[in-house]
Amino acid sequence: MTVFFTADTHFGHAGALSLYQRPFGSVAEMNAAMIGRWNETVGPDDDVWHLGDFALRTSVATATDLLRTLNGRKHLVTGNNDAPEIVALPQWRSTQSYIELIVNQTRLVLCHYAFRTWNGMAKGALNLHGHSHGRLKPLPRQTDVGVDAWSFRPITLDRLRGRRSPGHAM
Repeated sequence: MTVFFTADTHFGHAGALSLYQRPFGSVAEMNAAMIGRWNETVGPDDDVWHLGDFALRTSVATATDLLRTLNGRKHLVTGNNDAPEIVALPQWRSTQSYIELIVNQTRLVLCHYAFRTWNGMAKGALNLHGHSHGRLKPLPRQTDVGVDAWSFRPITLDRLRGRRSPGHAM
């Protein structure tokens, strides 16, 4: 089992195409590309922590189908655009607005929003977040795991640590 992180998929959100300059010609193309990349990356027995803004302007039935189509056991850390009826879907393994985890002996603080300070910061804890769509200059040990910053697919902690580029500071 591998643990993955992602955020800000905005499935179904036409505005995401222009707001975040996504390289897709339509919502259908964007959704299909992100589903394909997710399923190429994540296996059925992997865990995926989605750090908010899963789907917008999407019916409960469509969101349910999306969750059934996407590989892995999916956990939601809610974002500002997650509707209560989508948060309540039984396909989520868990839902919460904030969580602290240990993955590969690394303490993580997960939230949709980036923090200026977080629990365990001085002791090496990492803050993984979404919301900023790769446009926020991070603090040390802080990374935006949103799809706009990571080729529209979930990523592992090892990959996060191996990449040092604008928008990613580990």
